[in-house]
Amino acid sequence: MSAAGTTGDAATLQRFHSAVNSGSPEVVFQAVDELVAPDVLFHAPVPMGLTGAEALKRVWGVLLRAFPDIHVTVEETISEGDRIVVRNTVTGTHRGEYQGVPPTGRTVSYGEIFIFRFAGGRIVEVRGVVDVLSLLRQLGALPS
Repeated sequence: MSAAGTTGDAATLQRFHSAVNSGSPEVVFQAVDELVAPDVLFHAPVPMGLTGAEALKRVWGVLLRAFPDIHVTVEETISEGDRIVVRNTVTGTHRGEYQGVPPTGRTVSYGEIFIFRFAGGRIVEVRGVVDVLSLLRQLGALPS
């Protein structure tokens, strides 16, 4: 892939992260429609019964209801070919139900790593590893 393609993919990913940090489901859903292929292959540790971009929208809908101030800080990125790997720190305040846990008002911070694959300027595949265990422990749903 050319440097221009890699630069464009990085800009696409930056736009996506800006949208998810907006706190607005509408902004996130619009970004998914614009930046993500409708048939995106989405592999993440969240069972939803949906596929494609709709699965991604569902995940962000759940997260924004549970953590309205959610913020994703990109700590590192690695780009190679048509892929960008990001290591993130996610923070937020638990204000809505999450995975059966009623709102606690607790602030959480957890890590995640995602691999994004691009084609034609859009995200076509997402693979994620999220420290859900740490998140649930911070919410008091699991023992420390």
